[in-house]
Amino acid sequence: MKQKPIAAIAGLGFSELSRKPIGTSRELAAAAVDAAITDAGLKRSEIDGLLINRSPVADPDEVPLRLQNDLQLRNLGLLAAIDSEGSSAVQMVQYAAMAIRHGMAKTVVCVFSDTPVKASGGGNTFAIAMPLTGVEGWERQQGFLGASAAYALAARQHMARNGTTERQLGAYAVSCRKWAALNPQAFLRTPLSIEDYLASPMVVAPLRMLDCCYPVNGAIALVVTSAKRAENGPHAPVYIHGMGQGHRGRSGLRGDGDEIGTGAPQAAKMAYKNAGVTAADVTACEFYDAFSYVGILALEEYGLCKPGEAAAYVADGHTAPGGKLPVNTGGGHLSGFYLQGVTPLSEGVIQVRGTGGERQVVNNDLLLVTGSGGCLDYHACVLLSPHAALN
Repeated sequence: MKQKPIAAIAGLGFSELSRKPIGTSRELAAAAVDAAITDAGLKRSEIDGLLINRSPVADPDEVPLRLQNDLQLRNLGLLAAIDSEGSSAVQMVQYAAMAIRHGMAKTVVCVFSDTPVKASGGGNTFAIAMPLTGVEGWERQQGFLGASAAYALAARQHMARNGTTERQLGAYAVSCRKWAALNPQAFLRTPLSIEDYLASPMVVAPLRMLDCCYPVNGAIALVVTSAKRAENGPHAPVYIHGMGQGHRGRSGLRGDGDEIGTGAPQAAKMAYKNAGVTAADVTACEFYDAFSYVGILALEEYGLCKPGEAAAYVADGHTAPGGKLPVNTGGGHLSGFYLQGVTPLSEGVIQVRGTGGERQVVNNDLLLVTGSGGCLDYHACVLLSPHAALN
């Protein structure tokens, strides 16, 4: 039985991206939305849905619902701000697709915007307590600040259980840099060796500076519409064939014993089922990888590698250019740029459209795009394809 798409992505738009202050998040969001609408060959008057996502560490007024007024969008059938941390961007596309399928809207714009990098850099923006214990205020009192500390614990647990090494974490960072070197939009394109990686400063053991994402200021928007309508646009449609979410509520860092598993397998199972495919059918991946360990874990939890085998798989070069399973083909969050869950989404659209230039994958039949938030708490994924029907 051939599976028909749920909906399609018809437009992709970027604001300016920079490591310097370039405007407010609200201004950048409006610029990205306009770019996406133009890219889709549409007019503002044809938009009847708007979904907004901001960083969980940003003030709500940075990208408010009033963005609708800035854009002069009238009579919207769908308007919401989505907040599920790093999984939100993927969730926006999911909710847009469901709204379209059920007649609530015909054409929905989804936008993420953030300006975390101030004049002093981006470190202070993310130096916040990430609650893990459930004991109010404990993390801040202990100096347990930033996502890097939380993810370092998770990485240590994976290393202890599976024998994952620092060099294997480095191999993931090196693979991302190889992809970034082929991407004119990537921020870190200088060649990176494993020796360079091992010489980089330690942030929170075992995570080094080069294991961590590279935040930028900017915004990205996508236009989601019906598959039929997308076929009349100026670009090849990016069909949405599978969607899933998984939220376990607790992780192995919070009292689940030795269990490492997250909600990603639940999200994967749902997406593969409603697309009528299996993990073996995935030809490339765009993972939310705020840290190198996250990409390695995603390979296992989305069924692309057996548990404990992903680190060696990456070290063998299978996810790098020319490998069996291209992963984060724009450089991902480590070497491309970090705009949370919209980074992998934008690269997924580029690859499915076949406009990746030097970094274009040979087989773009089925791309898995993921989003993840908290410390492995919130998971969402979509399956994208240039094909209107999957066998």
